[in-house]
Amino acid sequence: MDKRDSFKSRWGFTLACIGSAVGMGNIWMFPTRASVNGGCSFIIPYIIFVVLIGCTGIIGEMSFGRAARSGPIGAFGKALESKGKKRLGEVIGVIPVLGSLAMAIGYTVVVGWIFKYTIGAFTGKTISYTEAGDYAASFGGMATTFGNNGWQIGALLLVTMILVFGVSAGIEKANKIMMPIFFVLFLGLAVYVAFQPGAAAGYSYIFKVDPVFIRDPQVWVFALGQAFFSLSVAGNGTVIYGSYLSDDEDIPSSARNVALFDTIAALLAGLVIIPAMATTGAQLNSGGPGLLFIYLPNLIAGMPGARVIIIVFFVAVFFAGMTSLINLYEAPIATMQEKFHLSRRVAVILIAAVSCVVSILIQGIVSDWMDILSIYICPLGAGLAAIMFFWVGGKKKVEAAVNKGRKSPIGKWFFPLGKYFFTPICFIVLVLGMILGGIG
Repeated sequence: MDKRDSFKSRWGFTLACIGSAVGMGNIWMFPTRASVNGGCSFIIPYIIFVVLIGCTGIIGEMSFGRAARSGPIGAFGKALESKGKKRLGEVIGVIPVLGSLAMAIGYTVVVGWIFKYTIGAFTGKTISYTEAGDYAASFGGMATTFGNNGWQIGALLLVTMILVFGVSAGIEKANKIMMPIFFVLFLGLAVYVAFQPGAAAGYSYIFKVDPVFIRDPQVWVFALGQAFFSLSVAGNGTVIYGSYLSDDEDIPSSARNVALFDTIAALLAGLVIIPAMATTGAQLNSGGPGLLFIYLPNLIAGMPGARVIIIVFFVAVFFAGMTSLINLYEAPIATMQEKFHLSRRVAVILIAAVSCVVSILIQGIVSDWMDILSIYICPLGAGLAAIMFFWVGGKKKVEAAVNKGRKSPIGKWFFPLGKYFFTPICFIVLVLGMILGGIG
């Protein structure tokens, strides 16, 4: 097995974690959730949950991975090793690893769509239609079984090329390029939209606090789901990234930056999309792929400078999708390296080959595929990791793992909040998702 790679800088690690968190949930779900749940009345509980999950779940998963110097399987095994149940821990750790691979396979389909629309933005194809129905028909023809093979394989090859170079030369460098560009482009879009006639109505809605929505339990439920899934706590990606971190790094500080910039990304998406919809008098009441591939291209096509705007928008979206996809693939790749003593290149190629075949086969059912994973596997993986770290590890080990690299120890609040708030929240998200058909 190759010598274990690692991040070379704190900022590189932080950007990689930000990249893993910033994805389609920020772009096609947050603006919709905010729009239908009272604007700022939704954003307030969302930020509350981001803070609570960020200062427990993200810190916990990063610290868990660093302490074990391993992905979920090795980390879970080490957690139960002192109880003579290392093998059981490793078996349980398979759940978040397989979840990460399955999520990566589904996400590959989505990034394939984005790749096609990004290239189409440059050629003019993406905004070449005159009627909303034409945009819907174009997307419908692509989002079917075997409907986007070439672009999907192309996106997967790009991700594979980055992953082959490893953590420092591949993942870290790619995120150092893509994440700053993403934020600059979306900030530019937000400024552009601010000067469009009618945008003020969108801002008025975003920043309005409606007591009716604040008092609605469902608003808080969906704010919890949005925060939970946006921060990518699932017992896999954040654990594996943490395992590449040096003992000199201050994990709580890095976790704070991840939560901060993920929130900024979501707010920027809201400040672009909601006011943009307001310029036409349209209501944003449906999210998901339809927003990204049907409604927004149709809307942007009628804006001044549409060709430039659509290019900026889809390049930013493509970078967000790529950085998230890189993170999702890293846990199964690292597992292949650790458990089968494979070289980095062989592990990447094997995982990419499996993903290529399966992702092509599930193109027509990818929505159901992703729903199952987000409802069941992601919160389960996060909950299992929380149990292993907070409950099995115990206070002494937890605080030692978190305080490593810090100038002053973390507050006494951390352990009880992680053990008695974050761990149950993972299973509450699981149950609520099962009842409501998904809350993220």
